[in-house]
Amino acid sequence: MSSPNAPSLTLDGLDLAALLCSRVCHDVISPVGAIVNGLEVLEDDDDESMRTFALELIGKSARQASARLKFARIAFGAAGSAGASIDLADAEGVAKGMFSDEKTKLAWSAPQALFPKNKVKLLLNLVMIATSAIPRGGLIDVVVSGDGEAPTLVLTAKGSHARIPPHVEELMAGSPESGTVDAHGILPFYAGLVARAAAMDVRFAIAGDEVTITASPTVIAAPAEGDDEASDTALA
Repeated sequence: MSSPNAPSLTLDGLDLAALLCSRVCHDVISPVGAIVNGLEVLEDDDDESMRTFALELIGKSARQASARLKFARIAFGAAGSAGASIDLADAEGVAKGMFSDEKTKLAWSAPQALFPKNKVKLLLNLVMIATSAIPRGGLIDVVVSGDGEAPTLVLTAKGSHARIPPHVEELMAGSPESGTVDAHGILPFYAGLVARAAAMDVRFAIAGDEVTITASPTVIAAPAEGDDEASDTALA
């Protein structure tokens, strides 16, 4: 569960930006490298079958790079001015684009509506966390219910050897056991930042080969009756 309490680890803006940039670069370097390799084949090889293979590789890799950048623009980027809303249909489009050529399939059920930016960013980051819950691939089922002010996000990851990703709960709570965060752990750490900014609480559960991630509005406990009396006495 991501804790509503203050995290024990905070990053300054420069470190957070650097780690997020490292994450985005990690995601796009592979398809971009494949594009470069394909272009080299086109330049150096006259064999028609190799040139056809190279063109297919370039096309597939370009689509992958584009999909990952479009996803990152919403999941990590500003994607509009402060306080902006994002159409859930756009979020669905970039999420499905990430999995078009992957061993993991994505099912999506959500209203056609504008949701607050941070809640959509949280949803997309949870999609990525869900992929790491099924390392051998499978199905991620995303269900969004409620309105933009108080939605419930439920992501179910089903697949062989499903597990709650290591350290993900403590990273989302902002309290990693190591006391530090690196480029590998920045995604759940950032997701925790977004969850707190969106006033959402995130919980993980596992049953067999199925991991469920649920995000719902944070419930702020009402003060006990005795606390109210004490406050009234202090103000008197």
